Order: sequence, then C-alpha cells, then structure tokens
Amino acid sequence: MADAAESNGAQHTTAPSAQPRETLAPMAPRTSDALGLVAGTVPATPLKYSVSLAPGQYAQLDDVVVTERGLPGRGGIQIAGVVTNVEAVHEGARFASDVFLIEQGALPAEVCEVAEVTVTRVEPEMYVPPLPGAPVTRAAGAQRDSALYFDEMGSFKVPVGFARDGQPVYVNFEFVDGTRGAHVSISGVSGIATKTSFAMFLLHSIIHCGVLKGEAHNTKALIFSVKSEDLLFLDYANSRLTPAQREQYAALGLPADPFGNVRVFAPPRPDDPAGTPDVSARDRAVSPFYWTLAEFCEQELLPFAFADAEDERAQYTMLIGQVAARLRRDVIPAGPDGAIRIRGVDPDHDTILRSFGDLVTLLEAELGDDSTRASWVAGSAVTGSVNALLRRLRSAVRPLSVIVRGDLAYRGERSITTSKAQVTVVDLHNLPDRAQRFAVGVTLRGEFGRKERQGTARPLMFVMLDELNKYAPREGDSPIKQLLLDIAERGRSLGVILIGAQQTASEVERRIVANCAIRVAGRLDAAEAERPEYGYLPPAQRQRATLAKPGTMFIAQPDIPVPLAVDFPFPAWATRPSEKGEWAGHDAGPARPSDPFAAIAAVDDEPPY
Repeated sequence: MADAAESNGAQHTTAPSAQPRETLAPMAPRTSDALGLVAGTVPATPLKYSVSLAPGQYAQLDDVVVTERGLPGRGGIQIAGVVTNVEAVHEGARFASDVFLIEQGALPAEVCEVAEVTVTRVEPEMYVPPLPGAPVTRAAGAQRDSALYFDEMGSFKVPVGFARDGQPVYVNFEFVDGTRGAHVSISGVSGIATKTSFAMFLLHSIIHCGVLKGEAHNTKALIFSVKSEDLLFLDYANSRLTPAQREQYAALGLPADPFGNVRVFAPPRPDDPAGTPDVSARDRAVSPFYWTLAEFCEQELLPFAFADAEDERAQYTMLIGQVAARLRRDVIPAGPDGAIRIRGVDPDHDTILRSFGDLVTLLEAELGDDSTRASWVAGSAVTGSVNALLRRLRSAVRPLSVIVRGDLAYRGERSITTSKAQVTVVDLHNLPDRAQRFAVGVTLRGEFGRKERQGTARPLMFVMLDELNKYAPREGDSPIKQLLLDIAERGRSLGVILIGAQQTASEVERRIVANCAIRVAGRLDAAEAERPEYGYLPPAQRQRATLAKPGTMFIAQPDIPVPLAVDFPFPAWATRPSEKGEWAGHDAGPARPSDPFAAIAAVDDEPPY
C-alpha cells in the first residue's frame, strides 16, 4: 500500500519524553504525516480507541497504525494497533433524509470517517489510553514489525502471505513445532475457502523458509488426499505460474518451486491381479498400498474396520477386541501372498483364506455357532451383540476388499511409509468412505507408533488431514478419533504436528480444536461463522469471512491479539493434470518387474499363441 498522503491538522502537543527510548521504534511522525487524530468524541481506552481521519486520507480494515503518548516523569510510550472497523458519517445531520439537503448545500454538514483501532502492543507496557488529538500514522518498517510482534519472532518467522498493505505476514514457528504450542486448524466452505491450498503453502513455507535449519531434509509430511487427484502433482512445476506470481514468492523469501521429494501411494485397481495403483494422471513415484490378511490379523487391525463414529455404549464394540486378539494369536501364514489360516477353528471351517470376504465368512460361521462362539468371545456375550458385530463386519466386506487381501503375490514396497520421501501422499479418493477411514486410522497408528519408538521429537512429522470433522466428530467415538486426540494432546512432545482442515470447526472434537495454537479461517458459511469456535475473530472479521475470496485467510496466533487477513500466493506446484510442468522429483518409485505378467495366475487351458 502506498504511504499516506500529507494532510492538515493541529500540531501534536504531547510533551517530549523525559527518558531515553533506545529500545523503541521511532515515535509517530508529526501531524503533517498523520493518517488522522485520536477522536475525542469516542472514549479511548488502553485497548481500543478511534481515529478521526484527516481530509484526503483513508483507512481500510487490517491497516497497522501507531500513536504515542508522553507521561510526565516516565518518558514516552508507543501504542500500536490494527484497524478493525471504519465508519463514515455526516456530522451535522439528524435524519436520514438530511443527506439530500447536504448534497444540495442547503444544510451545513461535514463528512467524517472514523476508524476503530484495536491495540496490539504497548511499548513499554504501561496501559494508558492515547489522548484525543494525538496524531496517528500508518506503521511501516520497524514500527510495523513491532506492532505485529514480528521483531520478537527472530529466526522462527514463517511467511504465510501478504497483508492488505502488501507487506509479508508471518506466524511464529514456536507455536507450530511444539516449542510453545503446536497444530494448525483450518476451517472454511468446501471449494471456496482454499483450505488445502493454504495447508500446502504453509508446508512449503516451513520447509523452505529456513526455520528448520539443518533438519529440513529429514522433516516429513504425511498428506491424505481425499478429493480427486489434485494433490498427486506436488512435485510438478505449475505451468500457469506467472512472473508476477514468482515475484511474490521472492518477496516472501521463498523459492517458486514445487516440492522436490514426493512419493504417492494409491490403492490397487479393483479386480487387478497385478495390484496396479488406481491413478490416472500420475505415472512416476507412485506405489500401490494394501494390507495382507496376515498383517490384518497380526497387527490387530479389526477395530479400524469399525472406524466410523459409534455410540460408545454399543455392546458389540466390547467384542471387537476379543475377536481381534484371537485372530492375532491363532493366525497362520499360508504362502507368500498374505493368505492365512486360523488355528483351532471347526474342521469344517478350516480352509485357506485369500480375501477379506473369506475371513468374514469364517467369523460368521464360528460366531454364529453356539458350540464355537465361546472360543472367540466371552461366554456371556449376548446373541444380539454378536449379530450386530457380524452385520457391521459383513457391510465392510465390499469397501475393504480392495485394500485388505491375500491374493497378490508381489508386495515389494507396497506398505505406506514416510521413510522413502520427504512428502508422502496417500491417495484415498477412489476408496469408499469406510475404506478411507480404515486407511487413515491404520496409517496414523503406524506412523505415530514409529515416532513413539524413535523417542525424539526431531525431526518433525507433519500430518495434513482434510475433512477432520469426519474422522474426529464431536459426537460418538471411534479408534481414529482416539488416535487423533492422542496426536493433538501428546503429538507436540513427540514431534507429530497435525494440520487439520474442515468445513465446520463446530463439528470437530473440542479437545482437538482447543489444542491447535494456530487457527485459520477462509470463506465461512454465515451460520457457521456465528459459532463460538470462531470467537477468536472480531465481529467485523466474522462478517468479512462470509465474503472472503479464494486465497484470503484470517490467521490467529497467540503472539498477536488480533487475527490478520492474509492473501497467500498462487501454488508453485501443479494442482491438476492440466497444470503439470517440469517434474522436480528424483525418485521414480519401485522398479518395474522384469515380467509384468508374473503376478497373474496361469491358466492350464489357455490357448497357445
């Protein structure tokens, strides 16, 4: 934003400071450079005051301003703040219709604009109100950095975009990495709020801005892609990026480059005996993922087949752990393809299980028979609870059969891991909702457990999960919800940082939102904006959030008393196939098998060629 134009007004009459002020930024300039004067018709308090704008001047929301006050025997203080509201009125008018008389010159009146300022910082900390008539100027340079606490962030500044004055805005990394707080919550209307785009820009900024120092190379990011294939091209340059947009990255001290080390995991294509990843527009650094039946039993993954939110009073939930424990104890691998047998079952049911449906059929036979049920669950188990368990399990067969199987001979690197790349993307958009929950829950449990065994918080691991309200809803309970709660409450000490995005923060478990030190809102639904979860937004910003354009976010952080409106740059990485430019990766994924047909079972009566 251009500097304020010169305006007329009375000279500042505050007595000069009686004490040296070496630690302060320069005091506000005299009236000739002022945006306006502290209004005398509105009470000024130590935390809020109003400014009468000088003729020819204007103020917009989010402008950073500064004024001063001298105290006898105590020196001068600097009072900085952010414009949170602006009003324009006719002084001298009594009725709404007077505007026509004033316009015709029949009624004397003056147009007056008054800006409301919310105080962000007082240096030194002596909370007294500014005096009416004191000049107020726009803050710039060191004054602006002081007003927004950027000067105290030191080497922990992470650029997140530009303010309305065109200057960079930062968040304090100490409130992200667990030093003084952790986790990020991003809310907004789907398709308009650009939640995922901002989350990816935040990750890009953290990795490249220097706050990670020597740990940047080993820092990991685990990203779950739940909507189309838009996140599968993070390591491709964006062919639509213009020179002007590249300059925005340079102004923030960031490279206008895509992510350089990305690995994608996608589920196998249904009915494909070779286990080819189910993606259409990416052809490198992509691997299929699935869990074998042996892993399903040995790792006690059965609870995640019931990962949608359930009433914790439901009786059948108590039986899940008993069945999972029996599967782990009695599973017997049956070949290299993940097929299994279960020890101790009725001889009539003893067969090799090669699909999730086979396993469910066995459980139905064993639990449905009074003579064998007691070996699986407590003898006092109510038949109704057992039947409820089996109904839920049968309904999971179709969605889970693609990613829980025992019929693929070659496994190779088909296990989701963050050890192969800096950024790991798990593509879930082709899976049914229930399979998505299973994959998210099992993957998070594995990576969180790895960090626990590692025993150190560094290097950090960021987890980006969209639709957080689906995985950790306010009502009900599930294994995933408990896992996300654990990450929100203990992840800070283990170096696991959650970046959660959701349409409605009011529908996310309260304890997860409460543990997020950084809160971000994009375009909000009008009814959602009135929820108490957005109490960190002043009334004017709540209303503005219902009008925000894509790319505008309101960021609240503990360092700054007022949320800041930020515009972040256009992505430097491709967000759809049509934007794919040059590939920046270096790992093309697992080597192709020498015989691509080796995984397909032979057929004896196949005709010769």
